[in-house]
Amino acid sequence: MQADPDDPRQFRHRTAVLNGNRWHFVDAGAGPVLLLLHGFPYTWYAFRKLIPLLAGAGYRVIAPDLLGYGETDAPHDDEAYTQVRCTGDLVALLDALEVRAATLVGHDVGASYAFAAAQMRADRFGALVLLGTPQTLRAAQPPGAIWRDFHARTGNTFYQAYFATPAAVAELDADVRRSLRAIMFSVSGAADGAQRWRPHLAPGEGFLDTVHDPRRLPDWLSPRALDTYVVAYAARGFRGPLAAYRCREANWRLGAFVADRKPPQPCLFVGGSVDPSIERMRASYDALEQVLPDLRGKPLVPGAGHGLPEENPGALAALMLPFLAAARGHPGAARGAPGPPS
Repeated sequence: MQADPDDPRQFRHRTAVLNGNRWHFVDAGAGPVLLLLHGFPYTWYAFRKLIPLLAGAGYRVIAPDLLGYGETDAPHDDEAYTQVRCTGDLVALLDALEVRAATLVGHDVGASYAFAAAQMRADRFGALVLLGTPQTLRAAQPPGAIWRDFHARTGNTFYQAYFATPAAVAELDADVRRSLRAIMFSVSGAADGAQRWRPHLAPGEGFLDTVHDPRRLPDWLSPRALDTYVVAYAARGFRGPLAAYRCREANWRLGAFVADRKPPQPCLFVGGSVDPSIERMRASYDALEQVLPDLRGKPLVPGAGHGLPEENPGALAALMLPFLAAARGHPGAARGAPGPPS
């Protein structure tokens, strides 16, 4: 009988205590190490379809629940979620696994963590794959000032400013299933026209007013997959996952020491051609070569939205594998110790 690709039990699950917090991660395959960092509103599970493709191609794939998500601890202190602290946690994970170096693969919020880690610790992270969210160097102004200026000019609230408030946690916690279903659908290639997510809230709106709750799930998100996400988020709610937005000001402050540091590693960016995040950040996407001096490509998968690892994992793997093979020849590329078969 063929295994259900949405069954999380098919993977080897492990835990490690990193800088005082218990982290959960999936460990699959053997070979050069790939460290997969998910985004919001996902968990490690967003990579469930991609992991077998990468492990089957000769890589060891480590996919953690980031701090605040899934089965990883969710400390109350927001500064535990900063990019500086996350980089320290990721290095601690490599040390716990006795891995010298890894290639970082970051999606959405995970892309921002991966980019920062590549800036801070090029000695441990030898190549970089960014998914869905173009990255930029540190802005001249802190995020709060930019968000306030946007509100003053338009009367609207940028979604990241709203995510940094207690109101966002309360709104999304009220119906976890609906919140996840609507967000995942509206940022995907399955959404069309007015169903597509917009990144600003009009006066009096909540975040769920900017997304569409579908009558039926898209083909790439099975009922079992949605149930798995709901269990993960219902256990502790959205406070931990939204901490990444509450500490944007701290990231700006603490990241001053790498403000102008362009990651030197070989890098690949992959997005979806109809990803609303790409549309919102088109200028950043167009300028990626200026931020990543060894950018090897920035393809967009036709018809895919923001949930690329779930929507079209085959196309994503086909783009990643040639890059990973070429990056292995780079002096700083990941050559971690092989792990046990999953």
